[in-house]
Amino acid sequence: MMSLDVTIARVAQLETAFSQPVATTATPATNSTSSSAAAGTTTTGSTTFANQLQGALASGGVQSVPGTGGGSGAIVQIAQAEVGQAEQPPGSNNSARIAQYRSAVQGSAAGEPWCAYFASWVARQAGVPLGAQGQGFGYVGDIWNWAQQNGRAVTNGPGVVPSPGNLIIFGDHHVGIVEKVLPNGSIQTIEGNYSDQVSRVVRGAGEATGYVRLG
Repeated sequence: MMSLDVTIARVAQLETAFSQPVATTATPATNSTSSSAAAGTTTTGSTTFANQLQGALASGGVQSVPGTGGGSGAIVQIAQAEVGQAEQPPGSNNSARIAQYRSAVQGSAAGEPWCAYFASWVARQAGVPLGAQGQGFGYVGDIWNWAQQNGRAVTNGPGVVPSPGNLIIFGDHHVGIVEKVLPNGSIQTIEGNYSDQVSRVVRGAGEATGYVRLG
């Protein structure tokens, strides 16, 4: 059994070891916040906690679909506010609110399926419109083609995890917005023209063809 003096000395040694200063490289002060500070990371030399975490994810074979930057939160919030907006009458693909969604797409027509109109409207409201000229799309296949041509498309597969604010694509016939990823890996979405309204839906991780990142 260690004596009290030995114990106190050992505690002092441990405190000294844990309090050793970490060498850092000084950088000139600027008017902008450093990227590591803005991201809330702790820097030790040139390695950040975020980099370590990303490395750990990569080693586990997980591919995270990048978010939409500053627009991701806005995309989700705008979509959330529309949940429950419904066709009037049901089955008509139309209502006063759906007409607003159509206004985000050039060449739109009343009575047409409107999931892509909804996605285009939300993206425009969030400041990240779809299309080279921000013209929006009424056909899901056109969204996916545009995303592929501009490096925004991520094909779904093992280990692919979307971010809130990504568009979620189902073939060439349906599109929604990722709200969040649930603990069990399912994807909670907000989708226009699902059961004749803007609906919150839970999808299996393997259902989607792919995801589109915006911004």
